[in-house]
Amino acid sequence: MNISKFFFDRPIFAGVLSVLILLGGLLAMFQLPISEYPEVVPPSVVVRAQYPGANPKVIAETVASPLEESINGVEDMLYMQSQANSDGNLALTVHFRLGVDPDKAQQLVQNRVSQALPRLPEDVQRLGVTTVKSSPTLTLVVHLVSPDDRYDATYLRNYAVLNVKDRLSLRDSWRDRAAAL
Repeated sequence: MNISKFFFDRPIFAGVLSVLILLGGLLAMFQLPISEYPEVVPPSVVVRAQYPGANPKVIAETVASPLEESINGVEDMLYMQSQANSDGNLALTVHFRLGVDPDKAQQLVQNRVSQALPRLPEDVQRLGVTTVKSSPTLTLVVHLVSPDDRYDATYLRNYAVLNVKDRLSLRDSWRDRAAAL
């Protein structure tokens, strides 16, 4: 017997069966884990340090190198990258595999940073080394432009630092972010 002929000959049975399938789907829908925005970017932890008066080469040799040696090999780490600038700031970003708890990752990195602290210069230890979890997803971006090119990039950058950044830092999700200027 053909399945389609069976349901054509019994339309009430076909209707009741389709309603039961619909109800079963609705009941199952509330039992399934559904994420509105699934994780697509691995979590990361940012280690920040300051060494006033040092150039990027000195920071790389005396601050970044001991931190990288200590942090390297932390559980579930994918890779790390560091960036030192001429202002004496170091940002070392440690990326973890997808699905790792960001709080656990931050704790693991903090433990490794604590082990490296005695090998860092006295000024760096005095100013402190901060470890913050970071989510690199770009859900909100602020873009400042001058419609008639009346203001240059330096003016807009200063405006953002003085007026916009402080306002955004009041929100929890922006508190630990640095303005990308």
